[in-house]
Amino acid sequence: MDKVISVVGHAAIDLLFDVENIAVHNESHPIIEYNEYYGGGAANIAIAIARLGGRCQLISAVGGDFASSGYESELEKHGVDLSLLHRFENEKSTRAFVFTDREHNQSTYFDWGASVHLQELDPPVVDFVHLATSDSTYNAKIAKKAGFVSFDPGQDLVTYSQENLESILENTNMLFTNRHEIQRVCDMTGKCFDDILEMIGTVIVTYDVKGSIIHHNGEAISIPVVSVKAMDPTGAGDAYRAGFLLAYTRNYPLGICGRIGATVASFAVQSIGCQTDLPGWEEMEKRYEENFGELVSPA
Repeated sequence: MDKVISVVGHAAIDLLFDVENIAVHNESHPIIEYNEYYGGGAANIAIAIARLGGRCQLISAVGGDFASSGYESELEKHGVDLSLLHRFENEKSTRAFVFTDREHNQSTYFDWGASVHLQELDPPVVDFVHLATSDSTYNAKIAKKAGFVSFDPGQDLVTYSQENLESILENTNMLFTNRHEIQRVCDMTGKCFDDILEMIGTVIVTYDVKGSIIHHNGEAISIPVVSVKAMDPTGAGDAYRAGFLLAYTRNYPLGICGRIGATVASFAVQSIGCQTDLPGWEEMEKRYEENFGELVSPA
């Protein structure tokens, strides 16, 4: 039976805007189109794992509108365990306002809603946890308790104190960042990249359309993207991490974990919305084999 993957972070309503250009100070640009979707990094990962057939549990703070928005029933429909949700009935749920221009550059504004209360709470003890974008104090607390910690600071890295970041990294077994975030991690901790590699067993750095590199035991494994017609880059990283983590808990080698992650990500980008077109395991396996050859199950 699959290991339960607990995912900590936001379950957000995403308002996605297509714009001509990303506005800077004192500028205004037209909105081409906008839509509302279910999102939030942790919920995106949880539902992607569940769609792939894995066992997943969401740990998040939600408001009184979580049920009325339909989000709760959507997650339950796909089998995500919601028993560890922190509920604040008098608060709004988290919302993200994401602006994407024609070159796929993005600017994001975030209303934390009920998630502001995470810092006050005592997290549960879990076996295998992925820390997505979330409150840094809560993440630091749960990282000290968990058996295995996967950490993705994401865009919330700017909200982290040096103390909380270092505390989480000291307890991290696997680190996911993009090329910008790993530099911020180094700057905030005063460590070079080699120092991070010595501290953490596995470090995965993503490079947008250039794919990703998995660093482990002195080896760097390059993972290409799976080419599709991209409609929306939002959620690609979350889908990658979902595929990677599920494959990892199923004991696939790291290179295959990365290729499974890249395959799942290719589904996320071909439709608008982070959760719109996520695959089941057989659907993922078919596209994997079209791009990488036979997917052999681990012994």
